[in-house]
Amino acid sequence: MPFNALKVKNDIVQWIQDWFEVNGKGCKGVVGISGGKDSSVVAALLVEALGKENVVGVLMPKGEQFDIDVSKALVEHLGIQSYTVNINDAYNGLMNELQKSGVEINTQATTNLPPRLRMATVYAVSQSVNGRVANTCNLSEDWVGYSTRYGDSVGDFSPLSKLTVQEVKAIGRVLGLPEMFVEKVPIDGLCGKTDEDNLGFTYAVLDRYIREGICEDEEIKNKIDRLHRINQFKLELMPVFPYEP
Repeated sequence: MPFNALKVKNDIVQWIQDWFEVNGKGCKGVVGISGGKDSSVVAALLVEALGKENVVGVLMPKGEQFDIDVSKALVEHLGIQSYTVNINDAYNGLMNELQKSGVEINTQATTNLPPRLRMATVYAVSQSVNGRVANTCNLSEDWVGYSTRYGDSVGDFSPLSKLTVQEVKAIGRVLGLPEMFVEKVPIDGLCGKTDEDNLGFTYAVLDRYIREGICEDEEIKNKIDRLHRINQFKLELMPVFPYEP
C-alpha cells in the first residue's frame, strides 16, 4: 500500500494533541533543533498541533557549528521561540575533569558525550518553560542503532519513531517545509562524514529492507541484520531484577 503522507501527518498531529491533553495540558512542546530533517519535521508537526506560540526550539552548537544558519532559518521559518545554548564549555569542562580523574577516555565516550549533554540541556530548558520534550528519532536510524542511548534516543513523546527516513521526508513535504530542511544531508558533526558514509549503505536501501524485506546486496543485508541485533537494547527499557517478596 502506498504511503499516504497527508493522512499520516494528520494522524500524528491528532496524536500529539491527544498526548498533550493527557500528559501536558497547557505545556509547551520543546525540541532540540539540529537543522536536519527529523528535528525540522518534528518542530513543524508541533507547530501544527499546538500552535507556534507553544513550541520552543533549542539550538545547541558545540563551539562553532558550520551549519547553524540552517537551524536559525528553521526557527525563523516556523516563527517559534528559540534559545541557543553552546555546550562547548560544559563539554570541555567535563572532559578536563575526566582526564584529571585518571580515566582513559576512549573514542566511543568522546563521541557520545555531546548528545548526552544536549539532551540534558533540552530537559533543563523544558523544565524551565513548563514543557514536554519531543524525541526526534526515526525508525531507520533506530533500526541500526544510529542514536546515542540517553542522548538523542530519549524524550517524553516520539512522533517519528515508527517512520522510515523516506516517510519522514514525505511528511516534511506535506507540511510545506522547504527542501533545504527536508533534504539536508545528515552529517555526524564529528569527522565530517555523512550518516550514510558511516553506515556503509544508503537510507533508501535500509528503508526498502525494513518495509519490504528486500536487500539485493547480501553483504549489506548481513551488516544491517548485525547492527539491528547488537543495538536492539537501545530501544528497550532497562532490565529490572524481578524480585517478588
